[in-house]
Amino acid sequence: MNAEPNRAEINAMGSALSAEELEDFTRKLVTALKSVYDPEIPVDIYELGLIYKVDVADNKDVAVDMTLTAPGCPVAGEMPGMVKDALQGVEGIGEVTVNMTFDPPWTPERMSEEAKLELNMY
Repeated sequence: MNAEPNRAEINAMGSALSAEELEDFTRKLVTALKSVYDPEIPVDIYELGLIYKVDVADNKDVAVDMTLTAPGCPVAGEMPGMVKDALQGVEGIGEVTVNMTFDPPWTPERMSEEAKLELNMY
């Protein structure tokens, strides 16, 4: 994982994309991910730290590993579809796969400073 605990690990799976192309595509992916909100918490899933990993293939196929704040979350069945729908709106994206994992379990430490401020967790 990256130095910031809430930041998803975004990996290029090959070398077909230039560093500039990958940076631009990554920015678009993050913007799309930030458009998805946990219905019970007024913070987007990216800032909540629910996105663990994003793999980008040469052809811009994207695989996302994500979690939920709790395994029994009422939107567990809907959230992967919401994430997939948001990402499919990114121009040039290939196939999108969203994998749900609870390993490691989510903790509030994964939230960004912005999310903690929004939720008055200081």
